[in-house]
Amino acid sequence: MSFRPAGSRPAVLGYAVALVFALSAGMVWAQDAKPAAAASSAKPAAAASAAQPAAEKAPAAEAAPAGVKLGDATAGQGKAAACGACHGMDGNSSDPQYPKLAGQSEQYIVRQLTNFKSGKRQNPIMMGMAAPLSEQDMHDIGAYFATKSALPGVADQALVERGEQLYRQGDASKGVPACMACHSIDGRGNPGAMYPQLTSQHAQYIQATLKAMHDGAAWGDDAHAKIMPSIAQKLDEKDIAAVASYVEGLHAAEGGASKPATP
Repeated sequence: MSFRPAGSRPAVLGYAVALVFALSAGMVWAQDAKPAAAASSAKPAAAASAAQPAAEKAPAAEAAPAGVKLGDATAGQGKAAACGACHGMDGNSSDPQYPKLAGQSEQYIVRQLTNFKSGKRQNPIMMGMAAPLSEQDMHDIGAYFATKSALPGVADQALVERGEQLYRQGDASKGVPACMACHSIDGRGNPGAMYPQLTSQHAQYIQATLKAMHDGAAWGDDAHAKIMPSIAQKLDEKDIAAVASYVEGLHAAEGGASKPATP
């Protein structure tokens, strides 16, 4: 893995999802050119234990309803055409208020579309887009975006230290678990538990989503939907800006090299 600092470029911070709130243990980090093994060895055990409760509560992935096949990416390409206006044809949105869907897991996309369709997750545009979709449509669209790769972003160097702490260690003094406990060390999430990919996500989108969750917004009424609001409520405005910026700069290094990217 590489961490892409923005240098003199500030991270995009403004309005807005999914803690999309979201990758393999064999990949490496490149923040300050330090390998992940060295960095993880210095992390306090308290932070790891603080992250455990959220991870232990991960619900099992639900089986597809009877008659619904696994998603077909080829069929999903055509069905996802309408999504391209906001999210980009390949799932890489150019407007940072809309989340990148490229590389997001099929399971997570299906869950969110289902929540929009049922009204458990409120968004006027997305509720209208999801309303006519069948279960198979949702799986096909999810399968299509899962085949794409999120384009790397950059992070504000001034926010990296705090953002890295929250993402990789959490903050035991605030009861905040490490983001990577659920979203993976490289940000690719956990498809089985439907925890989203976060790597390279727009900072503006992550920041707006965390702020909404901090203020009480939730994407459903089940235990799974209550995990992130309970964590976001423990973060202050600076924490939210830092971790959102850090996530945008999180991405896979070309050729597996462990080096900081230059903007």
